[in-house]
Amino acid sequence: MQQKKAHPKVKSQLHPRSQHRERYNFDALIKSSPELKEFVAPNTYGDDSVDFFNPNAVKALNKALLKHHYGVEFWDIPEHYLCPPIPGRADYIHNIADLLKGNEQKTPKGNHIRGLDIGVGASCIYPIIGNYEYGWSFIGSDTNENAIVSAKAIEQQNSNLQSSVEIRRQEQTNAFFKDIIKPNERIDFTMCNPPFNASKHDAEKASLKKLKNLKGKRPSKALLNFGGQQDELWTKGGEARFVKDMIYESRNFSKQCFWFTSLISKEVTLKPTYKILEKVNATHIKTIEMGQGQKVSRFIAWTFLSDKEQRDWIAERW
Repeated sequence: MQQKKAHPKVKSQLHPRSQHRERYNFDALIKSSPELKEFVAPNTYGDDSVDFFNPNAVKALNKALLKHHYGVEFWDIPEHYLCPPIPGRADYIHNIADLLKGNEQKTPKGNHIRGLDIGVGASCIYPIIGNYEYGWSFIGSDTNENAIVSAKAIEQQNSNLQSSVEIRRQEQTNAFFKDIIKPNERIDFTMCNPPFNASKHDAEKASLKKLKNLKGKRPSKALLNFGGQQDELWTKGGEARFVKDMIYESRNFSKQCFWFTSLISKEVTLKPTYKILEKVNATHIKTIEMGQGQKVSRFIAWTFLSDKEQRDWIAERW
């Protein structure tokens, strides 16, 4: 066993309101979700941990985190679907809350605040966290039928989500908002975790790098321990083209949504994305930086509303 590591008490890079700023309390997590126990063991430093190379361990940890911190009674995903790291997903939600707050005194909370999660996935993770932390309601859209079935099962088997989350199938694989946002429907924010890679090869390279960081040595093959289907991990043109297409389509819903947002994995994607946003005459553009461990992430936000339209929206809805 190696010498025990000294860990900071608080992960200061996470959002101040995050429930994940302290190290995992495995005793409390196991108490909430006993099935986690079989996967917890001391690591080489003598600290309780799970094997992040083991998809079953990662899934059991997620179940425990969601039950312990967010009151989720039922959560499951099909095999080989994306198993999201909870702390990073929570940070996106908390930073959107700050975006909505703007210069107002209070963060908008309650069921009347509505978000659209583009690519909700099988895990339904953003609606779970957003509803628990702020009481928001959500539309979750996806093109993948199995993901839709899984997300609906989570929504239907958690009483707090039944009246707050609506899962809608996006029938058009190249559309984002069309046929999802209904006529006269108003959305306070959209969010999206795009497929970041341009090919399967790029996705496997990214997975190898992630696993190397976890284990400290290069693994022999791309074990996608967090799972993921093709439409979750890669798309033609990668995130740059994906977000570009989203921006162009968002113009058609410019008065029905206050803030459009999307995660941006690669810093190099920002410059061309800003050029597109200027081209489509977005009135306000923001980049919100986030950090999880050694990783720096960000999301970009844009709106087409004028300053007066923004004030009127806030006065009417928030």
